[in-house]
Amino acid sequence: MNSNTESLDKAKQVKQFEGTKAGVKGLVDSGITTIPSIFIHEANKLSDLKPNSTTRSGSIVVPTIDLSGVNDSHLRSTIVEKISCASREIGFFQITNHGIQEEVMERMIGAIKAFHEQPADIKGSFYVRDFRPVMYFSNVDLFQSNAASWRDTLQIGLGPTLPELDEIPEICRREVVEWNENVKKLGEVLLELLCEGLGVDKGRLKELAFTEGRRMVGHYYPYCPQPDLTVGITSHTDPGVLTILLQDQIGGLQIKYGDEWVDVKPVPGNIVINIGDIFQIMSNDEYRSVEHRVLANPSHEPRISVGVFFNTSERDRMYGPFPELVSPEKPAHFRQFEYTDYLKRFFTKELDGKSLVNYYRN
Repeated sequence: MNSNTESLDKAKQVKQFEGTKAGVKGLVDSGITTIPSIFIHEANKLSDLKPNSTTRSGSIVVPTIDLSGVNDSHLRSTIVEKISCASREIGFFQITNHGIQEEVMERMIGAIKAFHEQPADIKGSFYVRDFRPVMYFSNVDLFQSNAASWRDTLQIGLGPTLPELDEIPEICRREVVEWNENVKKLGEVLLELLCEGLGVDKGRLKELAFTEGRRMVGHYYPYCPQPDLTVGITSHTDPGVLTILLQDQIGGLQIKYGDEWVDVKPVPGNIVINIGDIFQIMSNDEYRSVEHRVLANPSHEPRISVGVFFNTSERDRMYGPFPELVSPEKPAHFRQFEYTDYLKRFFTKELDGKSLVNYYRN
């Protein structure tokens, strides 16, 4: 089969898969024992996918930072130092005593699981590819990627205002509203701490509306019969300044550390935090936006995660490194750009590592 024929065949398979509006969950429910070819990744991208095969989970541990005492001036300075250090060295950290009750977290995970496990005809009514406040789809880059990944997603815009309540699926409506209230408060605290760690005014990112443009993704990673041939999500970095991630106990999230992969092991009650591309740019390379991925799920229990991306709601402004972090000794590492330009580039390409950060680099 020549390359043109292969491309046509792949395009036909993608179109057929998209037309079912049932996602990867629909493939699993049909009883398949081998995955369709559109999900099979190139051999060079699969060589290091086996859990712990090339990870350094024994020597590198994503730190857990206790936020209790964040309002005490003495304890706060220690918390700022720990968060700043983790953001500079690893780009990821976990937090405990963050103020969100474990029951709230469990309800959120349960609600996303319930949405994805509804009959296909019910959840299929939310299946769209054009950008809307509430979207259900499989693979944000399905039509741009060389190979699809083994996951489905419910995406909801949380800010500056929630969608109309009747637009949010009833099965998870109460939990989404509750999670939004909690995660907004937590995000504001974290952004203040991160700004303090850079030596800039703690309210700087809030003034630039980076607490307002929140978007939630509720990922569902069903059982994969051939997890060595595909991934849950390919290696990528996140848009925006910050991601707050709630994950269940199944595992599979990994981050890139040097040339190797490190497991971000689930810890009950913990929430995972990572730096986004825009924060690396605005911090003038002080903080790191790090590549991460999720392995295909070999467990018969689905993996659920809920990520909230903190973006600016003022998308037509120019952004770049904070002026106070630029000096003759450390000139600006990035050029100024409109956030709309960044988002356009992000959503019209395959998820592929740190290409956008490097695109804006001087």
